[in-house]
Amino acid sequence: MAIVQQILFIGILGFTGWFVFRRVAIIRKTILLGKDDDRTDQPQRRLSVMLRVAFGQKKMFDRPSIGVLHLAVYLGFILINIEILEIVLDGVLGKHRIFAPLLGSFYPLWISFFEFLALAVLIACVVFLLRRSIVKVERLQPERHREMAGWPQLDGKLILVLEIVLMIAILTMNAADSVLQDRGNAHYTITGAFFFSQFLKPVFNGVSEPALVVIERIAWWFHILGIFVFAVYVTYSKHLHIILAFPNTYFARLSPKGEMNNMPEITKEVRIMLGLENQTGEASEVPERFGAKDITDLNWKNLMDAYSCTECGRCTAACPANITGKKLSPRKVMMDTRDRLEDVGRIMLANKGEFIADGKSLIGDYILEEEILACTTCNACVQECPVLINPLDIILQLRRHKVMDEAHAPGSWNAMFQNLDTNQAPWKFSPADRFNWASGLKQDEV
Repeated sequence: MAIVQQILFIGILGFTGWFVFRRVAIIRKTILLGKDDDRTDQPQRRLSVMLRVAFGQKKMFDRPSIGVLHLAVYLGFILINIEILEIVLDGVLGKHRIFAPLLGSFYPLWISFFEFLALAVLIACVVFLLRRSIVKVERLQPERHREMAGWPQLDGKLILVLEIVLMIAILTMNAADSVLQDRGNAHYTITGAFFFSQFLKPVFNGVSEPALVVIERIAWWFHILGIFVFAVYVTYSKHLHIILAFPNTYFARLSPKGEMNNMPEITKEVRIMLGLENQTGEASEVPERFGAKDITDLNWKNLMDAYSCTECGRCTAACPANITGKKLSPRKVMMDTRDRLEDVGRIMLANKGEFIADGKSLIGDYILEEEILACTTCNACVQECPVLINPLDIILQLRRHKVMDEAHAPGSWNAMFQNLDTNQAPWKFSPADRFNWASGLKQDEV
């Protein structure tokens, strides 16, 4: 029986590894469809940002109570993986608690620490589930934010339920294991009591030994299979930020938030028009496309941002356009960009890794023109994001394409553009009349 379990485990482990590798490969390929953008400058500063924001959870603690709960889940996810390493080795080698002889008397303390983390994760996930289902935090509700309807709403709850069940499985497995140790079962190495699961031991006191072995094995298999399912599921879920938060914060923009990325070709023409630069004999190079129409026009960091989005909605909750009832939601912009990437990924899988145009584009088929025109470029969304995503950069590139390539702009904008072209200012009067307002003032008053 043991050898059958060992072979079955190795097979499931291999299949899970292959599936995750395949999924990660296609995500990487879709991200690399974006344009080049050098983000390798100032490595020490970038490392500092990553350690503070991704590893240290700095921005989560803008709201302390949520920050503490999120830290519990985060640390649990990171550190419990060490225990998972032991379970995987046990499954591959056909052993049971392979680290126990190596760690000796320290082993029960080690497992008790993981149980503490499991309990903390369980409590935090229950609180988060109550916030979504009972308290109904406004920024997470589909009634107010259409992008949260359907799968995003289910995804947020499903992952919490899965984590709760996995943590219960850990505690159940350890409690049954401890009882079997007390009964002298040869397969269960004597390790000593584990601090938290020992409180569950009375539940199993009246259970026969064969039944107890079945319970322990079911809990063991359920836990590790749940971890494998979680590993695959994460690559399709918003919880991919668990991994991508680290590179995403490392490669975040280091320039001031209010500094926009201008097109050099346009900047040169404006400087010449304003007399800040002399006209040369060389004609300005005209880019193939102004702004961005589809994901291939964005840079790779914009696409990584989309996969890193946590769907927490802090950006949308802070957006003045959204607050005043306009259709713009920075969260939706990132989710729509990720949806487009997922569709492109499926096309690439069907065509041996090659992206063949499907007649769709990011702007129009996923993100509406009305949404991007509502943006005030205030940077509130950029400021609020806990993993340093920049929705504004995508919005500006999409809007630049609509205005400059397709000449789609509101009438009031066109009047301003006309004034800029003829008067070098947004207002409709000649540059020569710019200081007429001061003509009646005395020199000392001026």
